[in-house]
Amino acid sequence: MGHSAADDERVTLGLTKPAVLELPQITFSAKEIDVAEWRGDILAVAVTDKDMLKDSDSKFENPILKSLDEQLHGLLAEVSAEEDFTGKAGQTTVLRLPGLGFKRLGLIGLGQHTPTTTAAYRGIGEAVAAVAKTAQASNAAVVLASSNGISEELKLNAASAIASGTVLGVYEDNRFKSDSKKTQLKAVNIIGLGSGGAVEQKLKYASDVCAGVIFGKQLVNAPANVLTPGVLAEEASKVASTYSDVFTASILDAEQCKKLRMGSYLGVAAASSNPPHFIHLCYKPPGGNVKRKLAIVGKGLTFDSGGYNIKTGPGCSIEIMKIDMGGAAAAFGAAKALGQIKPTGVEVHFIVAACENMISGTGMRPGDVVTASNGKTIEVNNTDAEGRLTLADALVYACNQGVEKIVDLATLTGACVVALGPSIAGFYTPIDDLAKEIIVASEISGEKFWRMPLEESYWDSMKSGVADMVNTGGRQGGSITAALFLKQFVDEKVQWLHIDMAGPVWNDKKRAATGFGVSTLVEWVLKNSS
Repeated sequence: MGHSAADDERVTLGLTKPAVLELPQITFSAKEIDVAEWRGDILAVAVTDKDMLKDSDSKFENPILKSLDEQLHGLLAEVSAEEDFTGKAGQTTVLRLPGLGFKRLGLIGLGQHTPTTTAAYRGIGEAVAAVAKTAQASNAAVVLASSNGISEELKLNAASAIASGTVLGVYEDNRFKSDSKKTQLKAVNIIGLGSGGAVEQKLKYASDVCAGVIFGKQLVNAPANVLTPGVLAEEASKVASTYSDVFTASILDAEQCKKLRMGSYLGVAAASSNPPHFIHLCYKPPGGNVKRKLAIVGKGLTFDSGGYNIKTGPGCSIEIMKIDMGGAAAAFGAAKALGQIKPTGVEVHFIVAACENMISGTGMRPGDVVTASNGKTIEVNNTDAEGRLTLADALVYACNQGVEKIVDLATLTGACVVALGPSIAGFYTPIDDLAKEIIVASEISGEKFWRMPLEESYWDSMKSGVADMVNTGGRQGGSITAALFLKQFVDEKVQWLHIDMAGPVWNDKKRAATGFGVSTLVEWVLKNSS
């Protein structure tokens, strides 16, 4: 999040301003060179437990480790034996060396097999980032001890995932800390995974996607007193103005939303003193020629108190409810990345009904009936099931843009976190082909998704005595009934998929946003553009 003149006039509650910090600028290059020749701060070698096997003379059988160990007069074999380093996944060990071309040699454990998944290669990058941070290294090289047997396509994806893992591993969001350390790491060589045009292009792509993921993280991490619906709209508009060759932005205020009869969304926004902003970015490819129109709809609650059904008690997590715009962050993070990548043949609408769910005399009461923009009426039996009320009008609006496919993302239900745990997003769609598209995209991005059932018989619990439907249906199957609710607002001619990402939006251990969704969305759009 940058800084504009408008920020100087606006006084934020608590007088907090994000510092403007430089993002990590790391140059990646792919090389085919002899590892022993490399010069720099850290040489990191990723090893499987098979690579660590030694012959009867305690010498490595793996040629790369063998040649390094000879350079070190057997030190590598000794240290790995002393420290019981066997190449288990997640194990690392680092040696500081005098008088060689590189100051440090690191071993990164991969487990039993040379990995085949993006997530595992991203893990190598994260391990390199951690080692580089500790050693304050300004450059590093990464090599797999055995890269033979890896297909050319996997080599490309591996190089790109290592680069992504490194960038995201080095990045720390320190905008709200009074002092912050600068990143030292400036250059990383990826050795043995190919060189030349194809891999360089893939590394450029990785850095574009990372810029989007970091932007998404910043939006989610920013506290709700700083990131209001108005500021979220400004940040989205900045994306459009930065890439004005392919983007246009239109921001609707409450008055304009009223004309479009968005009673459901405006009902949620009614209690807050921060006005709602309905955000619509449109990506049109350079040179026109649109073969396919898509929409990405993100839930954009910049804070969720629960409303009159206020979030109370231990485990209600009200103190991290700044994350309730994680779907919007994924949408705008993807928009930023696509502004840099500029795919052809596809038009994409990014739609977010941004607001806060607060408590005041002007707010919705439990039991109120609101009317959505498609004319359907909703009895609000719980003001804390508000995300779906905002998405209802956003989905109707998206269908009116003439799109073929819609993916919506929302930190929608605690029920989904109970079902799938904190690191897997659930998704729902009546269309098998669209489900496949997201699965394929997620396999390349390395993010975790699981398809959930749209069980129509559960809709019975969503019937109202006074309106067309209620907005929540009891405790059981809460993520399913939420998805069924959203389906009421999607035109039957439009292919629709809903992602419930309440779990993976946030990393509890790191107390920070993950940027979840961005890289999968970018992959999905690119697959639709080719």
